[in-house]
Amino acid sequence: MTRIAYLASEYPAASHTFIRREIAALRKRGFTILPFSVRPSSVSAEEEVPAILGRGMLSCIVGAAVMFASSPRRSFLTWLVALRHRAPGLRGLLWGQFHFVEALALAAMLRRAKAGRLHSHFANSGATVGMLAAHCLRIPWSLTLHGISETDPPAGSLMPDKLARADFVACASWFMRAQAMRVTPVEFWPKFRIVRCGVELAEMQCPPPSGEKEGVHIVTVGRLSAEKGYPGLIEAFARLVAEGIDARLTIIGHGPLRDDIERHLSEHGLANRVRMLGMLPESETLAEISAADIFVLPSLMEGLPVVLMEAMALRKPVVAAWVAGIPELVAEGETGLLFRPGDWSHLADRMRLLMEDRSLWGPMSARARERVEQEFDIEVAVEPLAELFASGEAR
Repeated sequence: MTRIAYLASEYPAASHTFIRREIAALRKRGFTILPFSVRPSSVSAEEEVPAILGRGMLSCIVGAAVMFASSPRRSFLTWLVALRHRAPGLRGLLWGQFHFVEALALAAMLRRAKAGRLHSHFANSGATVGMLAAHCLRIPWSLTLHGISETDPPAGSLMPDKLARADFVACASWFMRAQAMRVTPVEFWPKFRIVRCGVELAEMQCPPPSGEKEGVHIVTVGRLSAEKGYPGLIEAFARLVAEGIDARLTIIGHGPLRDDIERHLSEHGLANRVRMLGMLPESETLAEISAADIFVLPSLMEGLPVVLMEAMALRKPVVAAWVAGIPELVAEGETGLLFRPGDWSHLADRMRLLMEDRSLWGPMSARARERVEQEFDIEVAVEPLAELFASGEAR
């Protein structure tokens, strides 16, 4: 069976546990999966993961030079592809050279590992490196699309060419499949397949919320960045507290807007009701979700968030933005509540509904768990990808 290399910009990463689950599920099915990373990871791993830049740029250049010397024609043709597949301008030209060097270094690593296929997660610069390395080695290359950020500059301008060159494209949501279709000719559409990210349900055991505690504990998880909508969540939460609702909020994640968020909390007088825990390991994050009553996702932009699957698997009533792929997971009024993205008054209304009617919690959280079991259990979610790897479609 073909040895399949997996590539991410950083692996393992705290926010990419779904890749680890996918690799484990594929290995259970007999596939040989070899993970690689562009940058060395700051997260401890259960196995050694070779990183292109793991020994510094000089080592990367040496590896690229060795590859060029052993396969000069293929390397030169790969350089021509790198010249075309780049962002415009001098900065794009410079980064294109970096990607070319990294790609040759990766190609040498893949050759030593006897990899017969390469699969990349996210249509970002790491995928550019993977695409070029696979081109150099003349092995099949495939890609998983996750979220709308992959369509933003500078990655977005390069996505059509990546989609055209990929052997197949796994789309984590129908929404992202539509985005791929939007930027490519119709003849490429059949290669876009729905492959869900998944959770390990065996590890997601939590009793249904009892509704007997005083007050309501809300939790949210995500990077502290503009697209996650945290100032809006704070506005909605402050409105509910001002109405006399007894509630507290836990925010898990780190990012560039931490100081701004703390300032918003201070301005609204919420410092004593809100905990900001920063980034936590996976087990601690799941424990915090399990201990809460309601999970809220206030995002302005998303793909199909794995953390939302995890909250639903842990039988938590959820409130999330009606954006991108989220409605594929959350059925309004059945497996959770949806609000108009960016409408913080509507978010407050949806949160208030759950806080004031605890009889909704049990039935809604039970249906949420069932929804995850149907399509987002990793043992179910990985099957389409396993079939693609095993079939003639993934030549």
